[in-house]
Parts: sequence; structure tokens; C-alpha cells
Amino acid sequence: MATFVLVPGAWKGSWAFEAVVPLLERAGHTVHALTLTGLAPDDDTATVATANLDTHADDVLRHLDRHHIASATLVGHSYAGMVIAAAADRADGRISRLVHLDAFVPRDGESWWSSANEYFRDVVAAGAAATGYAVRPPDGGDPRRRPHPLASFLQTIRLTGAAGRVPRREFVYCSGWEDRTPFAELRARLEADPDWQVHDLPTGHDAMHEAPEAVAAILLGD
Repeated sequence: MATFVLVPGAWKGSWAFEAVVPLLERAGHTVHALTLTGLAPDDDTATVATANLDTHADDVLRHLDRHHIASATLVGHSYAGMVIAAAADRADGRISRLVHLDAFVPRDGESWWSSANEYFRDVVAAGAAATGYAVRPPDGGDPRRRPHPLASFLQTIRLTGAAGRVPRREFVYCSGWEDRTPFAELRARLEADPDWQVHDLPTGHDAMHEAPEAVAAILLGD
């Protein structure tokens, strides 16, 4: 049986996977859904202001340590593709599978900001205007979303190449929002890379809520 560690994207907490978790558990697997530093309802201003990409990668690594996880399937949605890549690079071989769920797959020296498209850079710039350190959620969407630490979008990732040695690496492309997705070129790049398996889902970005059964089916695939 596998151990899944699910990492939500920007503005979200563990609840982002609430429709997927029971499907994985019903199949007999162990599932951990995380809320990253600065995204919990009771996190104070200082916590949000100081959290960055390293903080979030450390959240994952501490969780592995705390629960004595030696072989994890790391799943990251959207922004969290940055997080799981950084964590896998530092996890000393404890990651057996990476699944980037409509998520960034960074190379060394890239950041969320450098990898995103103009649409999302505009969203973040406008969202950070009020405080300068926290990005308010875009209008609409789940009311549980929280302001997201700006520094985590801006910090460049440092990769040694260890994440590239994770035995199984997968990318899920959600094709139902092609007017805004920043992942079309990434999908083409990974399809040409024999070390990656690419899946397509005909959903919008929030595939976990739009099609939880389809997401679970990919995660449960052999």
C-alpha cells in the first residue's frame, strides 16, 4: 500500500483534497493532506509575512520525519509543484513518486513568478497590493481560501538534481481552461521527456473538486 502526501496549491489548505482523500483511503492507502505554513486560519501576520518556498518545502520534510515516512508519493497541485520538487530534492531518497497535478515542474533557478504567465502574475501583483507580503485570493471560489505568502511566489528554487532521480514522475494536464493555463508549454516539454508520464484530464484547474474520481484513478494507477 502507498503513502500519499497531498500538498495544496496557492490560497488553499488540506481541505482542497477533501473529495479525493476518502477515495484513496477506501483503496487501502495511507493519506496525509497538508496545510502549508501561512495558510492556516489561525496563522498570524508574522507567519504569513515570513513564509517562503523553503518554509513550505520544510513543512513537507518535517511531516515525513514526524510520521516516519520512508517511501512517499508526493502530490502537488498548482503552486505546490514548486514545493514538492524542492522537498523531493532534499528528502534523501524518501520520495518514490512525484505527481504534479496541473502544477509547475521547476528547473533549478526558476520561481513560481518566472514560470507563471502574465495572467497569473497580474493576479498576484494586484492581490499583494494591500499588504506587500500576502496575496489575497482571487475573487470567487471557496471561502476557506486564505491570503498566500508573497515570498513563496517570488523565491527561486535551488535543485541539486536529486528530485530528478525520483523513480516515478508524472504530470497531469487539465485541458479545460486553456484560455488561462500556464502549463501548455510545460506539457509539451514533459511529453517529449521519456522520464515523465503525462496524463490529460478534461477539467478546469480545480480537478480535485471537479473530478475527484478521475484524479483518484490517476493516483491509484499502477
